[in-house]
Amino acid sequence: MYMNKTFNEYFTLKGFSENPKLQIIVFVIVLLIYLITFGGNMMILVLVFLERHLHTPMYFFLANLSFIDISLTTSMLYKIFNSFLTGEKLVSFFECLSQCFMSGSFTIHQLYVLTAMSYDRYVAICRPLKYQLAMNQRTCVVLASLCWVLGFLFAAPLVWILSTFSCYTSFEINHFYCDIVLLRKMTCNDTSLIDLLSLLEGSVLFTLFPFLLTFVPYIFIIIAIMKIRTTTGKYKAFYTCSSHLTVIILLYTINTVQYMIPSNMDYKKLYTLIHTVVVPMLNPLIYSLKNQDMKNALRRKWTTWCNRAI
Repeated sequence: MYMNKTFNEYFTLKGFSENPKLQIIVFVIVLLIYLITFGGNMMILVLVFLERHLHTPMYFFLANLSFIDISLTTSMLYKIFNSFLTGEKLVSFFECLSQCFMSGSFTIHQLYVLTAMSYDRYVAICRPLKYQLAMNQRTCVVLASLCWVLGFLFAAPLVWILSTFSCYTSFEINHFYCDIVLLRKMTCNDTSLIDLLSLLEGSVLFTLFPFLLTFVPYIFIIIAIMKIRTTTGKYKAFYTCSSHLTVIILLYTINTVQYMIPSNMDYKKLYTLIHTVVVPMLNPLIYSLKNQDMKNALRRKWTTWCNRAI
């Protein structure tokens, strides 16, 4: 039997499991990972803001990426924390649409900021003499703003179409957040338009386009590195982009895995959790451990804070 859907109605999020013991385990694990994610990315934001040595295009984009990671993780996981602490699993239709929009737009922001960072590495290695001119403050702000605008523009049409649906076969979402795919399957309205738009954006704007814009510059980077005569020079050039390359390989590998995992919802939830929490958690670790500038900046600030405390 179909049910009419209005803005006054609510959905119910099932979460990971209805087993109380398993809920506690999941909550503790997710909370610990979230705190590491928040702390690591906030550390990068603070260091980039305070350290003048880090006021460069690469760290400007890295700060953008850290803010996006914090926002994406928070927007996806806040209902897990809220439902565990309050026992409330209801989510309003408007709140559900908002979560769909925020999670979708921040995911796109993440992909395109990494693309902008690829362009920055390309200019730094392949056009070093023109780097200061090409990657000036205005260019960096324009690229970052474009990434944010694209994220909002690409996510908005899907959410707007979803907001017009007025009929659902169920109000129970078998997930820990409002998944737009599940909402499409639950509605009894015509989904041909949103299905077509999802296919177009998912295959081209979310996957192929950012993938090409991210990895094609590395073809030229590799060619440029191979032309360097000294081993030391090759190592130094590769080292400058190793952190970024590690992050994008990790992210696109996890994105590819989603097409190979079983259709079982337990696997889908686990994949979503890994994509939502683990990747943003590893980003600051990768950039901190593999980047000498970040380690030096952290060491200087730590020493300064300790001296002030004494």
